[in-house]
Amino acid sequence: MQALEDTSLDLDQLRKGRRTANTGQVGTITISPGRLAATVYAPDDTYEAVVHIDRLDDGEWERFLDQVAARAGHIAALLDGEMPHDLVDAASDAGVALLPGIGDLDPSCTCDSWELPCQHAAGLCYQTGWLLDGDPFVLLLLRGRSRETLLDDLQRRSSTPPAEQPAEEDGVPAVAAAKQVGELPDLPPLPPKLAIEDLAVSGIQPLADLEPATLPLLVLDAARRARAQLNALLSGAPDPWLLDEWQDSVRLATDYPVLRERLSAAWDRPAALSLGVQAWSYGGAAALDVLEHVWTPDPGDLARARTELLAAADDDLAITADHNHLTTSGSVRCQTRLDHTGRWHPYRLIDDEWHPAGPPDRDPTIALAPPDTW
Repeated sequence: MQALEDTSLDLDQLRKGRRTANTGQVGTITISPGRLAATVYAPDDTYEAVVHIDRLDDGEWERFLDQVAARAGHIAALLDGEMPHDLVDAASDAGVALLPGIGDLDPSCTCDSWELPCQHAAGLCYQTGWLLDGDPFVLLLLRGRSRETLLDDLQRRSSTPPAEQPAEEDGVPAVAAAKQVGELPDLPPLPPKLAIEDLAVSGIQPLADLEPATLPLLVLDAARRARAQLNALLSGAPDPWLLDEWQDSVRLATDYPVLRERLSAAWDRPAALSLGVQAWSYGGAAALDVLEHVWTPDPGDLARARTELLAAADDDLAITADHNHLTTSGSVRCQTRLDHTGRWHPYRLIDDEWHPAGPPDRDPTIALAPPDTW
């Protein structure tokens, strides 16, 4: 989206393009290496929009894969079908631009508009931007390699014995000598089982009335948390589980509905838990944070969002700003809240209370979409 907006000379076409994407006029998007295409259904006619983007050459792919291979967390995440958040930065360190920049998008359309891009090609770009949020591997396909090809390349690199790799280049070893590791020590003995009365003597109280189905869920959850923390540790990302007790209860209630009644009783805040679950289901911890807290963002971020909302609205809007909240009044009542990662969370007023209304997006105008589009 940034590449599109930085390149365009006609903001009106971008505004129309965003509306074209929001109203579902962009048909099925066909994505192939270096090319986006879709049929756009306008009220007056049907058009074929295409956007070309340069593919990475073999040398750029090799540098990119070398950089990924140097980060164990990236290999583990990609082989597991996940896209590390800082992969674009890793590519940049290798001198490879994954995200397009100014002039990298080459739009065309069968309409008779002279603007580049026209509203139909712009709508295709906006829709693709939202598609990338759902599946970032699409970005790699646009740059020339499918998910399967990339993962096969990484799998071969990670399984290649050191002896088969270059031994030295310009006097510098390409692969450090592997340290010889002896046999692993024997596992320590398991601790003895403790009887209930032993727990009481130790000051540990057993959980009362723990349903048989609850413990396996908690074990599964502990394994998921451990895996996420390990991936974060390997990739250098921040710990994803720094939650307080209330936030973790909302997370558990969202992920495991069978626990919701117990958690609600424990906190004695059924309405707050229900609203928290609704927010978490849309956007995780960031969504829960904007539900319950306000903060003061950069005024420039609010000004840009305000301008985009005014440009995208069909009617005149009155917009008020309060910390990280932008609220509209008049014929369209909605609110959008900015989180600390730069995403906007749409809200709707229900019985004089603002409720989360959809998943977050970097485009604040998602708040103007009718509720039935979410």
